[in-house]
Amino acid sequence: MASPTHFLVVVVLLLLGVATTAFSLSPNFYDKVYPQALPAIRKVVEADGSLFTSVVMVHSFWIPHLLSKPRKNARGNLNSVRGFEVVDQIKAEVDRVCGRPVVSCADILAVAARDSVVALGGPTWKVRLGRRDSTRARLDLANTELPSPSLDLPGLLNNFRKQGLNRRDLVALSGAHTLGVSRCSIFRNRIYNATNIDPAFAKQRRATCPRTGGNTNLAPFDSTPAHFDTTYFQDLVNQRGLLTSDQALFNGGSTDELVKTYSSNPDAFWVDFGKAMIRMGNIKPMTGTQGQIRANCRKVNY
Repeated sequence: MASPTHFLVVVVLLLLGVATTAFSLSPNFYDKVYPQALPAIRKVVEADGSLFTSVVMVHSFWIPHLLSKPRKNARGNLNSVRGFEVVDQIKAEVDRVCGRPVVSCADILAVAARDSVVALGGPTWKVRLGRRDSTRARLDLANTELPSPSLDLPGLLNNFRKQGLNRRDLVALSGAHTLGVSRCSIFRNRIYNATNIDPAFAKQRRATCPRTGGNTNLAPFDSTPAHFDTTYFQDLVNQRGLLTSDQALFNGGSTDELVKTYSSNPDAFWVDFGKAMIRMGNIKPMTGTQGQIRANCRKVNY
């Protein structure tokens, strides 16, 4: 997805090094042996507000048992993913309080995303835990599996369907774009060539994203990029979606009613977002003796 952290509407669904679950994930996985693990994650997340958006977006658009290198270097992602340093910081604190690496990077990311959403004024949900980390990842699959920010609705639905996620999951998870920013090079074509765009909004975005140059200039997905709210959906209703794949969710198709519902009903969005995050986190996780617990989230253990 071109950089899910900054400019993609859909989940990064890469099935690298995953396997059929041998053991069930559980919200209480660490409670008895390492009860200090989850509080340590929350402590780091809450200590620095600048961490919030990054960690939510990284989890929302990155299946957490993958290595970071292929994900960071996939087409369109180069120099754009800022959340990995956040994961490093949380990992160090969790390992310190637990005495050794016992919590997977995948679980750390899942919990930190939930805690970040809460800190930003959003909902909570019970994170299923017990994942282990992959021992491999491939750049070629990262490139082929990341949906383009220019996808239309059928393309988005098909991408999610292949991973066992439905239309409601697509719209709810796309709501993570209530946070963060995108690069000019990703949304330029829409603001200059789209017909389903509010003219005043297009003019506003063109002021910082010229036809040529300024590729790394940033613009927020919605007008409240540091708050977990429903502004993203309200903007879609008003044809102010930043990406083509954002506006595709409200463009006369089968997802229009969901977008309308979420735009005026935060509770409905919150409930569905939490459910969708759980469903996404349950996509073929490694458990039991599969994979490993990485000492460094950026590379496998040797």
